[in-house]
Amino acid sequence: MKTETTMLLNKSVNIPDDFYEPLSSFVKKFYDNGYECYLVGGSVRDLLLGLDIYDYDFATNARPEQVMKLFKRVIPTGVKHGTVTVLVSGLEFEVTTYRADGKYFDGRRPESVSFASSLQEDVKRRDFTINGMAYDIKTNEIIDHVNGLSDIKDGIIRTIGAPGERFKEDGLRTYRACRIASRLNFAIEEDTFNSITDALDVAAMVSVERIREELIKLLETEKPSIGFEYMRKSGLLKLCLPELAEAYNVEQNRFHIYDIYHHCIYSCDAALRGNPLVRLAALFHDIGKVQTKRMGDDGDYTFYNHEVIGARIVRRIMKRLKFSNYEIDKVNNLVINHMFHYTNDWTDGAVRRFMRKVGVENLPELFTLREADRSGTGTRFGIPEPIRKLQERIDMIIEAENAITVTDLDINGNIIMDAFDLKPGPIIGTILKELLELVLDNPEINDRDILLQEAAEIYERLKQ
Repeated sequence: MKTETTMLLNKSVNIPDDFYEPLSSFVKKFYDNGYECYLVGGSVRDLLLGLDIYDYDFATNARPEQVMKLFKRVIPTGVKHGTVTVLVSGLEFEVTTYRADGKYFDGRRPESVSFASSLQEDVKRRDFTINGMAYDIKTNEIIDHVNGLSDIKDGIIRTIGAPGERFKEDGLRTYRACRIASRLNFAIEEDTFNSITDALDVAAMVSVERIREELIKLLETEKPSIGFEYMRKSGLLKLCLPELAEAYNVEQNRFHIYDIYHHCIYSCDAALRGNPLVRLAALFHDIGKVQTKRMGDDGDYTFYNHEVIGARIVRRIMKRLKFSNYEIDKVNNLVINHMFHYTNDWTDGAVRRFMRKVGVENLPELFTLREADRSGTGTRFGIPEPIRKLQERIDMIIEAENAITVTDLDINGNIIMDAFDLKPGPIIGTILKELLELVLDNPEINDRDILLQEAAEIYERLKQ
């Protein structure tokens, strides 16, 4: 097997025009001062694949203190490990000195780092062959010491060196392999994949924050199901999302052709790309079915209240992964409300109550989730006619600016306190809520004078 390939690609590497000049000038600064500097890692891979790149990482034989002397604006982001961030032309370039890692002591970081003398030594410490190539902007050459070009051509994810050693060094690499496979639609090479299972004890040492980051990145790929399947088959899914792993092989009713697990990951695929929280809701929306599965009188399975149980499970999972309270509430709201059943019998008041319950700002995402849920059955696609009618009625209500929440009322707590000589207290909120219930059914009474009359009757009743 070839151990090194140096290939002149000419037009195969196409750096966007608005980036080429600052990148070229940046690299030239190193060479003018007697140093080497190469673009490395995933950015080289993505350039070869014609994908958009947002991060530019460089490797150099210059030491961090030498890099800091070359440029005016440098952030010492990881000097201990040879890394600084250079700010130039409105861009951020991460620059790391060639290095060789010592032994790993916690399944994540090397116990020691020593600077290396060559690019070849530096790339040998990296994770996957497709991330181990370097690009010389000055000569337009791809420098490949690890056969990354071959694996890109074959669509293969393979570790640099023995996979068991690479995964034992850093447990996060097991998750990254699955995520990159999903992003690129590549296959994980057999020995590399088998070694993920062998390294589950090291993967268990990865912090929940890093797992959450990988999960979010996976949700941003075109088909997250590819990554989740690799995670399930390797044992990673049971390690980080056991609740989802338990849904595998749990049969559903006649409306589904997939088990609960596959329905969830295919619904996730169908959800709106670019909104990871909606995709997370799609991934978890039926997770409560495992606990609520029962056999109905008609011989088919039922899952009563699975959305309520599911929302509790989702809250537990997201707290465990340390999502923010806002993110937890957003996904929980979508999961608990995804089972709404609209009929033409709904009154305008019922529609307004539904809008208030979900939150007007959350309605587009809820409908997106509903469509993804439908696609994930494998038998039905698109938005059914009743849901379209509900959307139309909601649009009409929004256009008419009908009151949906207490803040939409033509009256507020201060007006009520002045009218009835009241002090701040729970009774003010109670009056406002009852007024809103009246307005939900009769929007035409959302007038200050009328509401004050209604408030007077409510106040007299509450005093008794």
